[in-house]
Amino acid sequence: MPSLTLCWYCIFLALILLNVANGAPVISGKVLGNRLARPMDNGLNLCDGYRLLGNTKTWRGFFSAVFFTTAVAVLAGLEPLTGVLFGVLAMTGDMLTSFIKRRRGNVESSRARGLDTLPESLLPLWFLKDSLALNFIDITLVVGLFFLCEELISPVLYKLHIRNQPY
Repeated sequence: MPSLTLCWYCIFLALILLNVANGAPVISGKVLGNRLARPMDNGLNLCDGYRLLGNTKTWRGFFSAVFFTTAVAVLAGLEPLTGVLFGVLAMTGDMLTSFIKRRRGNVESSRARGLDTLPESLLPLWFLKDSLALNFIDITLVVGLFFLCEELISPVLYKLHIRNQPY
């Protein structure tokens, strides 16, 4: 039977890693402007007439997420590979969200409450649950807390001119 105890440190660390992975592309975009902002889809439109991912999914953002997530993971005592995989999986979830939103006809950077946070949080948490010592309850709590963080922090980042949208 799975344990129902919570690992508060594990939950806190997972939440920090999620915020670093998802914040690094935004911060590097503000610091670097348009420099090195090459779209991952290279401008590819699919047969539905919409971009594969869009201009906001860049290689710079992807690599900054992986780099900074790995650095924080190592500082927290995790294996470097765990940090790399966490960043890659979080960005893969983010790209999946963008892909789905483009297929639905949503414009870039549009809001899709829930969809915007679920894949990018669930993928790294689920696949790295053993490395992060997370159980099902911990993962559920982290996903919920990450959603709340996005809801509460995004408007603040917008007011500070870090984000371009208030969500």
